[in-house]
Amino acid sequence: MNQERFIEETKKLGISLTENQVQQLEEFYYLLIDWNEKMNLTRITEKEEVYLKHFYDSLTISKVIDLTKVQTLCDVGSGAGFPGIVLKIIFPNLKIILIDSLLKRVNYLNEIIKQLRLDDIEAIHTRAEDYARKHREEYEIVTARAVANLKVLSELCIPMVKEKGYFIAMKANAKEELEEATPIIKNLGGNIETICEFILPIEESNRSLIKIQKQKITSKIYPRNKIK
Repeated sequence: MNQERFIEETKKLGISLTENQVQQLEEFYYLLIDWNEKMNLTRITEKEEVYLKHFYDSLTISKVIDLTKVQTLCDVGSGAGFPGIVLKIIFPNLKIILIDSLLKRVNYLNEIIKQLRLDDIEAIHTRAEDYARKHREEYEIVTARAVANLKVLSELCIPMVKEKGYFIAMKANAKEELEEATPIIKNLGGNIETICEFILPIEESNRSLIKIQKQKITSKIYPRNKIK
């Protein structure tokens, strides 16, 4: 996906990019590639693939939520900065916390934030299960992209969501995981509101967005599981 096609496809998501946002994404790409030579961040390095599989894919969350109306978001297992960094560039209204368990990646993320001159976003070095225990009912949106199976993610992420807020899992294909995860989701006061399945442009690979609303506050303490 070249830059021109990227801009066209994001318009279909209801996103109109400014010149500054286009430039920030371009700068992010070159910073990513530079850091990737020092540490293992991503196997996807070709520019057109990064724009498709990382930048555009991160923005597909807009299919199920209007992020212009959201203030707080937590990205669990942010890794190389997807979707968190991309979302901050495109939706500057968001106050974002990025969580990652590897200190080297957290240092990289905070340097990217600095280099791109982004405000109200911070990467924190912690295990997701530890952070979840201390930050219950704190975020309007909690998201995770290709981190762990849906059952584990639900145990980690739903407790951090405010009542009437959402946990949105970004998956390649979650059909096999939904049956096992559904009881946990319900026990944590969640309800599967939307399952959005679509095909990534050009590559035509499957993607799923599972949108879970936190309908009530529960006293249940999770997680029992950990992200490996």
